[in-house]
Amino acid sequence: MKWERIPLGPLQTNAYILSHSDGTCVIFDPGSEGEKLVHYIEQQGWTPLAILLTHAHFDHIGAINDVQKKWKIPIYIHEQEKEWLADPLLNGSAYFIGEQIKVNYAPQCLKQEQTLKIGNFTFELLETPGHSPGSISYYLREMEVIFSGDVLFAGSIGRTDLPGGNYDQLMRSIHDKLLGLPEETIVLPGHGRETTIGAEMDSNPFLHGF
Repeated sequence: MKWERIPLGPLQTNAYILSHSDGTCVIFDPGSEGEKLVHYIEQQGWTPLAILLTHAHFDHIGAINDVQKKWKIPIYIHEQEKEWLADPLLNGSAYFIGEQIKVNYAPQCLKQEQTLKIGNFTFELLETPGHSPGSISYYLREMEVIFSGDVLFAGSIGRTDLPGGNYDQLMRSIHDKLLGLPEETIVLPGHGRETTIGAEMDSNPFLHGF
């Protein structure tokens, strides 16, 4: 298996594609530039199996309709944010970009921490709220990789001033769910470069003294 980061849209939100040697892949947070994303996947000859969302802010969901038109694959999201996909006020598109982003397809809702198996991919789901109430991190133990969305960044943490954000909850999520992972675990965030759990424990100023 291998992962690729594709920054998309004006906020350069990281979409990730995790591909398997059997030619299948899953797509994390297709946030914008849907035609570009679809074209890239087609060029690689991959067959997408699912869209996995870390959360439902507009910059993480904007390309879903384009992907769905092409492949009609399941969309996974935490149940607390299922209504956000079709509501521009909840997903923030109405007041951040003046454009109404509405996902036209019903998602499959994740209700609790669990193991999620899709084709030959197996993820451990970690509920990591704080940036948003339904934020999920997807841990791929065999690759020592976690797709953290906007919870933890290289040298920073997710913002908590958006609707449903909660700073104390975010810090608990990072401490209780992420920092307990092996230090060599690669963190793939929603914006910016990758990092590791160990690097953030050592140098992230937001975590010092926590």
